[in-house]
Amino acid sequence: MSRRGKKKGRPVSGWLVLDKPVGMGSTEAVSKIKWLFNAEKAGHAGTLDPLASGMLPIALGEATKTVPYVMDGAKVYRFTVSWGEERSTDDLEGPVTKTSDKRPSEEEIRAVMPKYTGVIMQTPPQFSAIKIAGERAYDLAREGETVDIPAREVEIGRLEIIENSADRTVFEIDCGKGTYVRSLARDMGRDLGCFGHISELRRTEVDPFTAEDFVTIAELEAARTAGQPEGEEGKWDFTAIDEFVVDTSAALDCLPQVAVTDEAASKIRLGNPVIVRGRDAPVEAEEACATARGKLVAIGAIEQGMFKPKRVFTA
Repeated sequence: MSRRGKKKGRPVSGWLVLDKPVGMGSTEAVSKIKWLFNAEKAGHAGTLDPLASGMLPIALGEATKTVPYVMDGAKVYRFTVSWGEERSTDDLEGPVTKTSDKRPSEEEIRAVMPKYTGVIMQTPPQFSAIKIAGERAYDLAREGETVDIPAREVEIGRLEIIENSADRTVFEIDCGKGTYVRSLARDMGRDLGCFGHISELRRTEVDPFTAEDFVTIAELEAARTAGQPEGEEGKWDFTAIDEFVVDTSAALDCLPQVAVTDEAASKIRLGNPVIVRGRDAPVEAEEACATARGKLVAIGAIEQGMFKPKRVFTA
């Protein structure tokens, strides 16, 4: 009979809102954070391309159970579209596939912008993580295949021009889950008859997190170094680096909150339903989260005044 191996790392839980640098992939960033915190488990909420910088929320430990809620959150990007070239990847990474001497005026750009706000149909880039017949589109594209990716519905709440010059335009966008900013640059370039690609991309917000939550790799490395043991027998002190961790419950601000007693929390953690008490407590809710003393206990449903746990948290 095989024995299960002991988990490696600390049971640290919460969110780390990384300001990812250009050149680092999302998977690489997660591995780096997991090592810095010596965490048992880590995962990210929404891929950020290596050529993009900015907000990459990384879940540690129990917070990985709340990743879907952050994935669904609205996002804010600031990006630069360079006009006159379309590229295979719709950004600087791929070779040029189409060129034009035409450059759009600001008036022409503003004229097409309403087409790209609200609920629109958008075709993801050839080089994307979309799965086609079980394979990633970017893997097929790298093998030279032209992939037929169906258009899908996305929502763009705001699209603004921040700066404009002859060859490039800086935009800011609020958008929902699944929006590809690279596709937006490609499609606008085609509509304007001049072609375009993303030359700079930065994600500044992922709801519920903001730029105030940002932390850099350099700050985390400094905090980890501060906890380094002096002697061989010493233990790492993670106090300084743990100060950057945001509580797991921050990801669930979108859900109704139900405060429960310690006794009720113990029952919930065993998978048992409890009566929801309190004058303002909801009677029905498809999803809600229960907390005890400000700490997250579980996500569940409220049916006829009873909280029924679906996902329990131990830390």
